[in-house]
Amino acid sequence: MENRGIEDMFDFRRFPKDAVLLLLLLIYSPVGICLMLIRIFLGVHVFLVSCALPESFVRRFIVRVMCSVLGMHVRQKNPRSRDRNTKLYLCNHVTEFDHNIINLLTPCHTPQLEGSTGFVCWARGFMEIHSASGQEAVGESLQRYCSTQGTPPLLLFPEEDTTNGRAGLLKFSSWPFSLTDSIQPVALRVTRPLIALGTPDSSWLTELLWTFFVPCTVYHVSWLPSISRQDGESMQEFANKVQELLAGELGVVSTKITKGDKAEHIKRKRHTVPQTSTSVRPGSMGLGFMVQSLGTEDHRIAKMAQQVKDVLPHVPLNVIAKDLAKTNCVDTTITNLLENKEEGPIEATGTSAFGSCSKSLYVSGPSPTIKPAAKCFGRSPTDRHLSLQERKEALYNFARRRYIEKHGLEEEDNH
Repeated sequence: MENRGIEDMFDFRRFPKDAVLLLLLLIYSPVGICLMLIRIFLGVHVFLVSCALPESFVRRFIVRVMCSVLGMHVRQKNPRSRDRNTKLYLCNHVTEFDHNIINLLTPCHTPQLEGSTGFVCWARGFMEIHSASGQEAVGESLQRYCSTQGTPPLLLFPEEDTTNGRAGLLKFSSWPFSLTDSIQPVALRVTRPLIALGTPDSSWLTELLWTFFVPCTVYHVSWLPSISRQDGESMQEFANKVQELLAGELGVVSTKITKGDKAEHIKRKRHTVPQTSTSVRPGSMGLGFMVQSLGTEDHRIAKMAQQVKDVLPHVPLNVIAKDLAKTNCVDTTITNLLENKEEGPIEATGTSAFGSCSKSLYVSGPSPTIKPAAKCFGRSPTDRHLSLQERKEALYNFARRRYIEKHGLEEEDNH
């Protein structure tokens, strides 16, 4: 899994980085807030109308027009390709309201596999099923639903989580393809001005308010021809084929990144300690600020960083904290830093040991060498203490020679 690839598939910040877009967003904000308040009032009426009218073409048309007033515009491509005999639609997942948009075009049901149940599940347009008994039981229940005559088609999202829809598709889960032998792929592309479509930590209610805030959100729905599983073709092979088909239609790549990889990446980003500025020399005061401003998990990492700092005083705190976030172990981090596995070799000129500040201060003149005192972490407290004393002596001699060079003193005059 490539870190850069997974970063491109999700929007981790709501607002744009471009200064011009930020200025436009700031100017638009008063209008957006007023528009959001009006749309909240109208949204209640849309919900009541959708509940009062029976399922029909007239209801879908009225609700679609009212949703356009709310800023959710729907455009479809190749509507004649929609197969009325297909019992299963499979679509890529972009926003929390994808199932509502597809339901404006054709009657379909989307089961709620995770999240809240009861009134909230029904109000959001999901079909409630009892998923506590496991995925196999859910699959059997949905398979019976698909084989029942007269029921609307199912709409499932084999990615099982949302992406921004611009870079790639998550790996398709194979279990939805076991429900029927024939499925109809649906390609969904969503565009929105000024702000991102969503962030991983936002709830559906927050996303709804942002949808009301922006001028419009345009959903482009493209119906692809139905496709059937070939004889001898496994479920995963069938899933991969449909994934490639949708990726080609959307102009994105088909990845092997799963829903679990996304959750792990979000967790890793949440627990990453922010790096301190290189213009400030890390020390005990910087550590105190980190401890006060971070949460419980980062507080523990900061304490561990101080333990490493006591053993390796020449290594910056931000480098220590970054390695601790990966290893979660004091001994392993010390070994990594001594063996230069993560942060590059400690150069003989001593610039890496003292950070970029030392490098900018002492660029002129020949640099004395500092030889690392130990190749690996000592196994006994005595070895570690001796290694620490040797490093302290080497650093002291280095600073002393720098002072002599700076002031043009003779070395024998400073004994």
